[in-house]
Amino acid sequence: MVFKVYYQEFANEVPVREKTKTVYVEAESEREVREKLIERDINIEFIQKVTGSHLEYEQQNEDYKVLEI
Repeated sequence: MVFKVYYQEFANEVPVREKTKTVYVEAESEREVREKLIERDINIEFIQKVTGSHLEYEQQNEDYKVLEI
């Protein structure tokens, strides 16, 4: 499964919409996504499972790249 992770670049940063970044991670569960990203110093706001037509839409975006961890 592919998950879209919304995050702030620094763990101590207050979430601000204009500074929110996204990354795509392949994992079996939301917990596994968090485990894969634990060593990065980021503030995870939200993790969203991306499937079906939503995944197809995201794949058309030029910024779509699944993070290899």
